[in-house]
Amino acid sequence: MISVVPAFESTSAPQDVQHYLRPGMLQLAALPPLSLYVHLPWCLKKCPYCDFNSHETRVAELPEQRYLAALMADLEAALPLIWGRTVHSIFIGGGTPSLFSPEAVDRLLSGIRARLRLAAACEITLEANPGTFEKDRFRAFRGAGVTRLSVGVQSFNDSFLKALGRVHDRAQALAAVEEAAQAFDTFNLDLMYALPGQTLADVQQDMALALTFKPPHISIYQLTIEPNTFFAKYPPPLPEDDTAYDMLDLITDLTGAAGLQRYEVSAYAAPGHRCFHNLNYWQFGDYLGLGAGAHSKLSFAHRVVRQVRFREPARYMEQALAGHCLAQDAEVSRADLPFEFMLNALRLKDGFALQQFSERTGLAITAIQDALEQAQAQGLIVRDLARVTPSVRGFDFLSDLQSLFLPPHP
Repeated sequence: MISVVPAFESTSAPQDVQHYLRPGMLQLAALPPLSLYVHLPWCLKKCPYCDFNSHETRVAELPEQRYLAALMADLEAALPLIWGRTVHSIFIGGGTPSLFSPEAVDRLLSGIRARLRLAAACEITLEANPGTFEKDRFRAFRGAGVTRLSVGVQSFNDSFLKALGRVHDRAQALAAVEEAAQAFDTFNLDLMYALPGQTLADVQQDMALALTFKPPHISIYQLTIEPNTFFAKYPPPLPEDDTAYDMLDLITDLTGAAGLQRYEVSAYAAPGHRCFHNLNYWQFGDYLGLGAGAHSKLSFAHRVVRQVRFREPARYMEQALAGHCLAQDAEVSRADLPFEFMLNALRLKDGFALQQFSERTGLAITAIQDALEQAQAQGLIVRDLARVTPSVRGFDFLSDLQSLFLPPHP
């Protein structure tokens, strides 16, 4: 999987909104849909494969009140950048957001509603882990306004859960998923494959059990070794690549038979249950990120801007409450825009409309014409006058396809 770290300019204070509205090289005819991401960075235990901005804590030590105050200060400072825009989805991620009490989530969502205009059918997702599950807790999150729960099961097998360093066991996973299914019309199960020692039979067993709950959405991730993790220092023995491909094929067959369509590299959904929030990311929509280490991508008439909040929670709270929590703030260059768009859009099985490329980047199709011709010649895409779609081969070799759109080296 390709990862890219944009070059940012550091900033110690937020720019005046006129800085973002000044004339520039791009010309965006309209702004894309806007989503809101809220990062709650604490968890009970750092998993050995996790490279997210998460920090171990005990529930009794969670600074709920101070962190919520920092989030609201962060949002208020950002309001001029999104003034008048409607928010179509909210995603509360982590860490383990379900460590926060339902009362805290209720206060968070109430504070957001008081400051932003939410779409009538705004999708509000909360990530939850079975290790933080207690009876009726998920129902209380529903009562607080959450419309979609994403449960980080990873596996129903105790030996694999132990190998992954998860704080829950099989029994807790089953109880959590059962309550999620009862409390939410739309919920997601996060599962992993290609685990240490895992076989095709193990994958089939995990998937069969997951599908008994009739989840309307499943996200499937291959275990990969990320830099700066415990597994990077002490890598476990993982299945061969060919075995991992076979596992993914099996997962796709089983989910398809259960009525779930693979609509993105890692996502399967029943009709009407695709995750709008993630779709907005993949379609190069806008998102405002609040919280420690959160990223934003915001469009203006003449530029696309990326921002990053301070990563360490204590520093983030201090800076947010003082009115300047941006650690990085920079305009995406014209040269980088095609790759940034393609890095997202090519993850979608249905690809993208050529018109959408121009609308979201402010660039003409000629900016990607040569790369499209290369991709088509290599059998990685299918295209017509209106649309570009990854081929089966392009989906299997996504990194190779995406890399064709990298900006030339200076």
